[in-house]
Amino acid sequence: MDKINSYKDLIVWQRSIELVVAVYELTERYPREEIYGLTNQSRRAAVSIASNIAEGRYRGTKKDFTQFLRIAFGSGAELETQIAIAKKLLKTKNLNYLKVDSLLIEVMKMLNKMIGNLNS
Repeated sequence: MDKINSYKDLIVWQRSIELVVAVYELTERYPREEIYGLTNQSRRAAVSIASNIAEGRYRGTKKDFTQFLRIAFGSGAELETQIAIAKKLLKTKNLNYLKVDSLLIEVMKMLNKMIGNLNS
């Protein structure tokens, strides 16, 4: 197995960056009045996932890394909730959520697995 030298080598970080891009592309289609609501909240939650993976990886201890992965996982749950709300709103319910949904599921599974592995 190749040694991971940087958070950039982590597949979960790479996918979380793809998720950020997908969330930005999706939220560009949200109505203008959501710019300070769901648009901003969703973008911040997505960015938080990738940022916490990166920060945790460079903290230096397994305990710190695990804690930051948990924070990233929590931000994923936030994003999941915001997407669920958007899917129910009249002006955003007919948008295509497939890419965001699949990336979010993948990232959440990876985070869950990593947290479990680091705890054992």
